[in-house]
Amino acid sequence: MNYKYLKVFVIVLLLSTGCKKGLDLIPKDSISDATFWKTAADFKLAANNLYFSLEGFNPGDTYSDIAYDVPNSVSNGTYQSAENDSRWTNAYVYIRRCNKIIEKAAASPIAAELKVLAAEARFFRAYNYWMLYKLFGEVPLIASELDIDDEALYAPRATRRETVDFILNDLTEAAADLPEQKALSGGDIGRITRGAAQALKARVALFEGTWEKARGAGNANTYLDIAIDAATTVMNSAQYTLYTGKGAQSYRYLFIDEGDNAPECILDRRYEVNISSQTFPSTVGEGHLLPTKKLADMYLCADGLPITRSALFQGYDQTGSEFQMRDPRMTMTIVIPGTGVQQLWYPEPVASWPFYPQRNANTGYTTYKFLSEDAASNKSPFTLGYGYDRHMLRYAEVLLVYAEARFERNDAISDEDLAKSVNLIRQRAGMPALTNAFVGANGLNMREEIRRERTIELALEGFRYDDLRRWKTAEQELPTAIKGIKIVGTPWANPIVVEGQDRNPYSDDSWQKRTDANGFIIVESAAGRVFDPQKHYLLPLPTKEILINPKLTQNPGW
Repeated sequence: MNYKYLKVFVIVLLLSTGCKKGLDLIPKDSISDATFWKTAADFKLAANNLYFSLEGFNPGDTYSDIAYDVPNSVSNGTYQSAENDSRWTNAYVYIRRCNKIIEKAAASPIAAELKVLAAEARFFRAYNYWMLYKLFGEVPLIASELDIDDEALYAPRATRRETVDFILNDLTEAAADLPEQKALSGGDIGRITRGAAQALKARVALFEGTWEKARGAGNANTYLDIAIDAATTVMNSAQYTLYTGKGAQSYRYLFIDEGDNAPECILDRRYEVNISSQTFPSTVGEGHLLPTKKLADMYLCADGLPITRSALFQGYDQTGSEFQMRDPRMTMTIVIPGTGVQQLWYPEPVASWPFYPQRNANTGYTTYKFLSEDAASNKSPFTLGYGYDRHMLRYAEVLLVYAEARFERNDAISDEDLAKSVNLIRQRAGMPALTNAFVGANGLNMREEIRRERTIELALEGFRYDDLRRWKTAEQELPTAIKGIKIVGTPWANPIVVEGQDRNPYSDDSWQKRTDANGFIIVESAAGRVFDPQKHYLLPLPTKEILINPKLTQNPGW
């Protein structure tokens, strides 16, 4: 990990607050235009602030069907429109800052020296518009710094195509002036690169291409072609490769301390203990990102077949039996009940059974992914925090984008394209290759297998909710029951006594009321989960924004 620019972030904060030494009419609550924007160093300080807009660690997959904490109003469709939404407000705050950097750089007498920093600002403008777009759909496009009484502040929403094209154009222009990953050195390691712009461009274009295809729109192939081209550019750049530094366990270690600055990292939200730390392992360790049965069942068996088709599947009836002879990423993402790895984070008796004694709502599955092995931080997580980074854009996602866009473009994909995308990921995981012959011989569906590979590789990283919406499958997947491990007919149905106390919440008759006909825990019943396809594919705009700007229209159904 590189720390230098993180320290500069602190300087930005200090500059923005100022100090009182006497009568001075220069504003102290912000950097004054009269004293700033003079040197390349000034512009770099301003650009550093934009990195705070990168999304930090969060249990985002609880919005979907593969992770659970407590009933989530987005996942179960019970959320309501709100007066304010920090995601909307914060995005426009950073967009304004981006616009200012871009305009000041263009007008500066040293504009030639500022091309890279202006390109960073274009990237972040695109990124923040993307964060708005994927949740709310089309939004007002503001491409210049506006005064408080400027009419453009009250602009209507752009069209969907205008919005996504604006994002893609910013990324194209940014990529032209950004450096390659391997050109960075010293304090610049971790900054935005050409690869980051192209990788985000591929993500955005895939989202739009598949969104439109799923809804029969005519521009789907245009965006799928953009996704293919952007992903291909990253793949051919020779700047990135999948992380294999820990051999068979590389997938596990990619997401903790050892994975920082890995060759797979295209863009990270960077952290460092005692400088800018995070506490996500505590969130995970306390059970706020629990895998569901749906996720567990998606992992293939070691022969490359789904559990419904493979003779290798060992069933659910014994402790840990469902984990045997499965995709190795399963046991690098989910803890095998009763194994020693639980003792790293989960105290007894959890090393023997899968439940959290302090929580009534849980799936029985516990998360292993993201749990640090740093003994010092694990002992005092809220004092020291954790220093490993969140991978915002990684090479494996680019490979998955390429494979999916290739398939969706022609409803087919060649073995050659699979070999340089999906199968590189499977090779790292120790899984058999995906080929057209294998799919045909086993009665599989190539689209489903490519989507499965994406879900498994990116599990619990926050992609699932967006994927279900762009595929237009949320209306089938989200209104179903959230389930956990099998209880009936398994050792989990028996009381577990620790120090004379029954600590198993399912050791009495209560579990009988919370299982389905096959004995699996029902954490949240289908009766309490809804998804209205006329309404829930987009979030509602903050109602206060519509009151302020009458030209804004609310999303359908809200």
